[in-house]
Amino acid sequence: MADNKVAFELVSPERLVVSMPVDMVVVPGGDGDFGVLPGHAPLIASVRPGVIEIYEGRQVSDRIFVSGGFAEVTSERCTVLAEAAMRVADIDVGKAETDLRDAEAALAEAADGTARADAERMIGVAQGKLDAVKRAH
Repeated sequence: MADNKVAFELVSPERLVVSMPVDMVVVPGGDGDFGVLPGHAPLIASVRPGVIEIYEGRQVSDRIFVSGGFAEVTSERCTVLAEAAMRVADIDVGKAETDLRDAEAALAEAADGTARADAERMIGVAQGKLDAVKRAH
């Protein structure tokens, strides 16, 4: 890879979403967002529901919502294995609002820790989608 680019790949269970050299990528890590530039220190991190921002030059060229997953970073590459991924522009706000209400109802009715954890995860994904759309406008 050229010294001034990072090879970025975003993979979901269904398909390879992105595979291209980029100037920088910002990933919603489990412990906070992190940016990856050429020469980054090796890292493996969890990915929380949020938006991956792909930079060309100093401009964001693409925003992709991921529902979680893992990232592996080397000095030349950033690979994100996402549970699900979709471009922010493709998020259906009405469906995300419905998903959020359903998840909140599921949390209220959760009978055990596993059901609570599942409902909280669904809330995080739905709220993350709504936040992504708000940030984009």
